[in-house]
Order: sequence, then C-alpha cells, then structure tokens
Amino acid sequence: MDGKSIELKKPSIFWLLTEGSRALIEWSTFVPYQLIKKRSQKGDGHPVIVFPGFMASDTSTRPLRSFLDSIGYNSYGWDEGRNYGDPNTIEELTEMVEYLYRSHLKKVSIIGWSLGGIYARQVAKGLPHITRQIITLGSPFAGIDKPNNAVWIYNLLTGGEGISQIDAEYLKEIPRPAPLPTTAIYSREDGVVPWQACMEEETKLHQNIRVRGSHFGLGMNPVVLQLIADRLQYSEENWEKWETKKNLIHSILYPKSV
Repeated sequence: MDGKSIELKKPSIFWLLTEGSRALIEWSTFVPYQLIKKRSQKGDGHPVIVFPGFMASDTSTRPLRSFLDSIGYNSYGWDEGRNYGDPNTIEELTEMVEYLYRSHLKKVSIIGWSLGGIYARQVAKGLPHITRQIITLGSPFAGIDKPNNAVWIYNLLTGGEGISQIDAEYLKEIPRPAPLPTTAIYSREDGVVPWQACMEEETKLHQNIRVRGSHFGLGMNPVVLQLIADRLQYSEENWEKWETKKNLIHSILYPKSV
C-alpha cells in the first residue's frame, strides 16, 4: 500500500457470480501442483496452523494442510468447527498456538483465509514471541466493516445488527499490524471482499502480494501455494520479501500490486 489511501469498493457482481466456476479451475490444478512441489521442497518441520474463512471449517483447509505436510511442515486445523465470526474464539486459538509451541519447541506460523486471517493477526499480536510469521489469504483486515458481499451473512447471524454488534475497540485494533513478518496475499478478482481491504502499509516485515484468482479458490490456487511454500522458509531473523522475477510468466501470475 506504501502510504497511499485507497478507497474501498464493493466487489463487482461479475466477480461474485463467477466465484464458483473460477474456484473450480483453481481446485482442478491443486493435485498436479502438489505432486510436483512435493519432490522439490522440504520444510523444516515447524508447526503451521491454518484458520478457515467465515462459515467454513477445517474441511475447507484440509487440501492446503495436506500440501503443507507433503513439503515438510507439521500442519494443524483450528479445531473450532465452523467460523461464525465470534471474537471470543481468539482466546481458544491463543491457547492452541501456545500448546503447539510447547509441543514442538518451535515458533508457530499462522495462515488465515478470509476472516481466518483476521484471527491469525489478532492471535499473533498477542503472541509475537512464539509466532514465526503470518500469511493471510484474501483477509479484509483493513476494512472488516466496509462494503463487501458477505455482509448479508453477518446480518443473518446477528439478527440484523451485523458487524455493528462487535466491540468498537476490537474493530479499531484489527487493522493494526503485527510486529512480525506478515504476508498479505490478495486478488483484485476477489468476488467476496474488497481487495483494497486485504492490504496494509508495507515495511521491512510487511508485504502485500497480488495474485490472480477467486476468493474461494485461494487456498488451493497453485500460485498461492507457491508463495506460501516460499514464505514458510523464512523466520524473522532471515526474512526477505518476495521478489517477482522479470519474465512474462511472473508478470502474468504476480501482477503489480496496485
């Protein structure tokens, strides 16, 4: 984002209506990519926990977690059932991350998809000493209360009160960055949340990376998997920003951020 003020706009109806078909294409490429990547990378075995999106459960992140296991990491689901957007869940997730740290004696990387990315950031802010890094996938942390195509679901679950029922101080805290390596992956073709809300001010430890893809397909998009595999190699001590190569393929798969 680099200090620029970007107006948040509701995702277009076109991107929303084509979410399903575009996600199917991304899902169809998951298995062959996983087989290729499994042969070429071996992680260091540190624990990685994955938080699902709004109304989703660990079932939605199972393919991503199987990919992480296949390249040498110890992955975990959030084990909280469906994600109903309850801020009180953060306390339980904090305890789980602490448990994983004690079990592995290694810092924990946290990946959050959509609303799960907001949880990931909030948990990591409270546990910077045992969190290795954060990776968010289409997470609207910069505008959770702004126009998006998921607001009607909030309204349904909260009896019409919607996002307004969440504590104001909690909402104010969400956009603040965590003091550790953070990669925000987003797509301008996202049909559910405003892509502008999925970015933050870049620093030496915070980077926004744009990809092409649907909101529902991000967790199985080979381009996103490539980024995740690359990012998990690093810790705060040796963290380097992702650099897009100057070739035609990278210019297509990783377009300029803004």
